[in-house]
Amino acid sequence: MSNELFGSDAYAPAEVARRVETVGVAKARMATLPLLMLGVLAGAFIGLGSMLSMIVRADPGLGFAAAQLASGLVFSLGLVLVTVAGAELFTGNNLLAMAWADRRIGTREVLRNWLLVCGANFAGAAGLAVLVYASGHTALGDGAVGRAVARTAFAKQELAPWEAFLRGILCNVLVCMAVWMAMAGRSLVDKVVAVVFPITAFVAAGFEHSIANMYLLPQAMLVQAAGAAPGTGTVTWGGMLANLGAVIAGNLLGGSVLVGLTYHVIYRRGAAAAPGSDAG
Repeated sequence: MSNELFGSDAYAPAEVARRVETVGVAKARMATLPLLMLGVLAGAFIGLGSMLSMIVRADPGLGFAAAQLASGLVFSLGLVLVTVAGAELFTGNNLLAMAWADRRIGTREVLRNWLLVCGANFAGAAGLAVLVYASGHTALGDGAVGRAVARTAFAKQELAPWEAFLRGILCNVLVCMAVWMAMAGRSLVDKVVAVVFPITAFVAAGFEHSIANMYLLPQAMLVQAAGAAPGTGTVTWGGMLANLGAVIAGNLLGGSVLVGLTYHVIYRRGAAAAPGSDAG
């Protein structure tokens, strides 16, 4: 049923499904250089959200719930920048599964996009982590920010693989729902509001976002190498790679299957044969 019947100017869910597929085709066929550059930007944007989140977590005066919610709220900056300014984010691009399921793009095109974007996201997130560390940012609050980074990163590294995987699934269900709802908006305000609540929820709940971890884990290693966060545990390359492997797999399942393929079955499966089934 059309959204106009309910007094909303947002795109109806079936219209969003068509838009997500069309955008997915364009993303899958984007030239390599702009794809990589936009991927680097997305990694840096998510890193900026993580940077703000760590400032909040560094404040010992906040209670647990307040710190979790506030850190999630400011982290939303990352996906707002990706959505509004334009960038290629691996977790959001898991929605390419919809265009793949509708046979508008091939498996090779999907895998190319995911591999290139994930690698570029790592370059952008880790590069920003180095730049922010070199700026002296982690020394703020008499080193409280650096300790918050190291403490948070070590906790992520120490998650059991199955736990990191499941938190990755739950995270990207919310991230892809944020992207989905942003696609329903017609104005800048619509898009920002659509992004903020799901992103705040996943951060507050302690779920795992692979690109955010690509910022936090390398930066924690820099902080610890300088001896600036004693007693917070040691983040290692092996621990970082183990965490990223489990979280990336979880993000992929949550975004591509639980959101992308689910909405494909609801709104797009058989749509070409029965155009009337697209009615919102």
